[in-house]
Amino acid sequence: MTRSSSIVGVGATPYYQRGATVARTTMDLLIEAIRNAVDDAGLQLADIDGFALYSGGYDTALLAQTLGLRELRFSAAITGTGGGSAGAVGLAGMAVDSGAAEVVVTAIAVQQRRRMGAAFSPSGGSGPYAGTPTAESDFSVPSGLLSPGQSFAMLAQRHMHVYGTTREHFASVAITTRRHAQTRQSALMRDELTLESYLASRMIADPLCLYDFCLESEGAVAVVTTTDRRARELAHRPVRILASAHGGTGSWGKALTWMNMPADSFVTSGHQSLAQRLWRESGLSASDVDVALLYDHFTPMVLMQLEDYGFCGPGEGGPYMADGGGAIDGNGTPVNPHGGNLSEAYILGMTHVREAVEQLRGNAVNQVDGAEVALVTGGPAPLPSSNLLLGVER
Repeated sequence: MTRSSSIVGVGATPYYQRGATVARTTMDLLIEAIRNAVDDAGLQLADIDGFALYSGGYDTALLAQTLGLRELRFSAAITGTGGGSAGAVGLAGMAVDSGAAEVVVTAIAVQQRRRMGAAFSPSGGSGPYAGTPTAESDFSVPSGLLSPGQSFAMLAQRHMHVYGTTREHFASVAITTRRHAQTRQSALMRDELTLESYLASRMIADPLCLYDFCLESEGAVAVVTTTDRRARELAHRPVRILASAHGGTGSWGKALTWMNMPADSFVTSGHQSLAQRLWRESGLSASDVDVALLYDHFTPMVLMQLEDYGFCGPGEGGPYMADGGGAIDGNGTPVNPHGGNLSEAYILGMTHVREAVEQLRGNAVNQVDGAEVALVTGGPAPLPSSNLLLGVER
């Protein structure tokens, strides 16, 4: 389809460690981020006429009433979890492109009253990590696969077995993004991370250690999307939506919550078909991307996304990062110059969209010289996952 929509505003709350926002409500955080995004765009809250959300969405009526909207013309959410972060902005663009709405907000707020790491053990047992087998989980739960970390560790082990990927390769992702975060004031983790400290950290789900996991964070991020025509009248250089896809290969997520994922997709991030659709729609390829914002809930998934999107060949993600391919001053496409989920904050992927917009506006903390095209991905996760390709007029 012909794209005619642009991101015109981004806003956020400060980022906090888990538990630090306990005196506030999730809606409170959400409203703060939306206000900041609308102010950034130079619009009024009453201009909003649509929501494009993900990860469960929110109480639309309460959100509309709290914001004082004149009329809501569009409201939809991508199912799933953080996999929908990039695609939710694509959904906003589709609403604008179709004329269903003119000013659409995408936002997420995170408060971890319960640890996200226990996501696969929602009930039963005697503790937060205990689970009761069900018809859908009669393989994973008795096998002790009760958290995302344990399940993604199996994919990491398989990648190591097939391609010879090492823990040092995983470390290169954590160290590179930590180095990027050191100059970003909003980042929660800015202490230097060395290979020695990485290897000495506690193992959580072999081969994944402490630094292979994203942060436990709280906060909110919001994005405003409108028509290209209206965007040209606003404060900032429009960041155009070039292409977006959500969904993914149907069988990929089986290994996370079920079983029997095909061997040819076990060592991938599940983004192969999404990448093909993105490149086909945009007419671009990985070689055209100036900066990549890759969802990094676990370090191995960054390597597999680099391979799935064609920044390197299958099995070459580890050497790519270890050789400096993802560094801001490296010899490849910079990856997560804001510190990502691993070192800045884990707000279910929306920090990556914020960073992409800042990079394309030219005011990022770790600015990539001449950045004109940015790739954003949603989390490799049970379907749907998603992506987003953004650009500015040359």
